[in-house]
Amino acid sequence: MKITLNLGANAPSIADVIVLGTFSKKEKKGKKEVTTPSFSNWAKDCKDAFLALGAAKSFTGDAGTQITFDWEGQRVLAIGLGDKSAYDNEAARRAASSVATALKATAETVAINLDTVAVKGNVEVTAGLFTEGLALTIYEFDKYLSAKKTPKTKTITFDSKAKKTGQKKVQKAIDEALITCESINVARDFVNEPPNVLNSETYAKAVVNDIKGTKGVKAKVLGKAELKKQKMGMFLSVNAGSAFAPQLVHLTYTPSKVTKNTKHIALVGKGLTFDTGGYSLKPGAAMVNMKFDMAGSATVYGAFRAIAKLGLPVKVSCFLGMTDNAINSLATMPDSIVTAKNGKTVEILNTDAEGRLVLGDVLTYASEQKPDCIIDAATLTGACLVALGTEVCGLMGNDKKLSDSIKKAAASTDEYIWELPIMKEWRDDMKSNIADLKNIGSNRFAGTPKAAAFLENFVGEGIAWAHLDIAGCGDSQAHLPYCPNKGASGLMVRTLVNLAKNQ
Repeated sequence: MKITLNLGANAPSIADVIVLGTFSKKEKKGKKEVTTPSFSNWAKDCKDAFLALGAAKSFTGDAGTQITFDWEGQRVLAIGLGDKSAYDNEAARRAASSVATALKATAETVAINLDTVAVKGNVEVTAGLFTEGLALTIYEFDKYLSAKKTPKTKTITFDSKAKKTGQKKVQKAIDEALITCESINVARDFVNEPPNVLNSETYAKAVVNDIKGTKGVKAKVLGKAELKKQKMGMFLSVNAGSAFAPQLVHLTYTPSKVTKNTKHIALVGKGLTFDTGGYSLKPGAAMVNMKFDMAGSATVYGAFRAIAKLGLPVKVSCFLGMTDNAINSLATMPDSIVTAKNGKTVEILNTDAEGRLVLGDVLTYASEQKPDCIIDAATLTGACLVALGTEVCGLMGNDKKLSDSIKKAAASTDEYIWELPIMKEWRDDMKSNIADLKNIGSNRFAGTPKAAAFLENFVGEGIAWAHLDIAGCGDSQAHLPYCPNKGASGLMVRTLVNLAKNQ
């Protein structure tokens, strides 16, 4: 999808469909209060053509409503934006999404009048928001379909009467949104791949190939032999039943200018390309969609990719722990005790609590790189869905300043996040009688923060750390029009990019 910008526009660009926004307003008609559309920034003859329609009488401009009509030989789509006072960034994203949904199968070229859909009159901000809504909605994963769903829409033009002197700023907002959304869609692609195609080895190669040539980026991959040298006993225990070698992908982005004030962020992701549960075998119904168990790694990689391609002035290291959790005669059995990279012994009481074992060793490895902070993301616990539903990302950590920064970044991008505590009692519950730690708690309560309490043991001393449990929000976000009803959501990438921008 190509987006072009037309500032100083006194007339709409030629396109298959022209899009105009209408807010709704309340007004008195006799003793009744009625809702009617407003036509701010519409051409007078276009407004007259609309009002001449019989169907126009029932159009109120409420959010989500649409009506099409002809004006001077061009097709026009009028979209309702609702009450102007309630129209914010997320409303603009959703409005853009409604345009993409309505037109992606029919219109090759679309012209959107930014002045009619602007958030608080800000064309620059609105251009970025509409780009996000369009690019995320047009996404399709049709790789394995005989009949492709490839969108017909190729070019979208943003028209505005705004002065051409603002061209660079508005274009920058568009370009940054396109880069971020492209990275989100790459992450979605990885998550949506089936496990017979995407295993630890093919996944690692795909990531390295995807990021190759990006300015400031270096990549290396640690295989089984290297992980043994690193003494990653927990990671290797999860991989023990796999037909594929474990892979630790280590990516580093260094900005062109580095000073003593340049922050270093480490991103760590759980990359379980499929999770059977191991000997603690999942029921058949619960095993479906376990290809999504690598969504944490795809999320942090998507953020890393966007940060690097945006050229943000922050150093970022990205660590992706890749394996599957399968069963053979060598697979780790419940009651096993393994030694983690940091020397702590862990009693494995449930082989289906495997993600924290992989993450623990990778967190230790990341800590050795001496970052200012570490943020990990993982589809870690079903308990997170019980606590927060499928729409909210769980946040836990050891540093209030970092947690507050993440919450602020999430709020700025309209992604849902909620912080859960890590209590002393839960830390104590993760201790074993015959080893330093055990990988599950004594009961099913507080499963999400107890998992975080386990991970905390593998973060280097003095390093700010935050854990994002995306078990709910990583896929199938049907409440968001710019996310697929089924499949990877790509949520939390924008939050992490926003966090990096503000370091």
